[in-house]
Amino acid sequence: MRKWLFARWYNKIMEKYEAYISQRKQALFTDLPTTVMEIGPGTGANLGYLSQGCKWIGIEPNPYMHPQLREKAASHGVEAEFRVATAEGIDVDDASVDAVLCTLVLCSVRDPQQVLNEALRVLKPGGKFYFIEHVAAPQGTWLRRWQRVMRPIWSGFADGCRPDRETGAAIQNAGFRSVELEGFRVPFPPALPFVSPHVAGVAVK
Repeated sequence: MRKWLFARWYNKIMEKYEAYISQRKQALFTDLPTTVMEIGPGTGANLGYLSQGCKWIGIEPNPYMHPQLREKAASHGVEAEFRVATAEGIDVDDASVDAVLCTLVLCSVRDPQQVLNEALRVLKPGGKFYFIEHVAAPQGTWLRRWQRVMRPIWSGFADGCRPDRETGAAIQNAGFRSVELEGFRVPFPPALPFVSPHVAGVAVK
């Protein structure tokens, strides 16, 4: 029931956030290749940034998201495949995709390091990992303390999301050949203050 409700209300909850972040996504995704795997695509907010005819593989464990994903993929002319799987165990061949997309996902998976390992495994040599994630505030700040207090409440409401994960550091230490990472804040609204710190960038295998 929780997954059904999350899928039903996701677009409405994220509408203002997606409008705010759209310019950053447009700049980040400007050179996406033709074979792309996306981890946790939700209802397909990123599909509009792909080129027509792109082959897209969506790893989405919530099956209630899939009808909206299929509809959006068709409307954008994207050749779509779906996997009902967790991001820690992706049913995609080694070194088979040109790019991996990951936006607002590593905050809620069980094992972020394993997800990054899987991204590295499926990427071709020279392939790119594109990411936008909210992250933990610096240690010792009032915002970091607030994130820690809110974690159990927010996790139950937002499908396992943890606002205090050190996701930027995890990406930098995952084993990519290079990582370009930029930190920024999303204001309130559209983001609640304890999920305002973000990182975005590209990591190359």
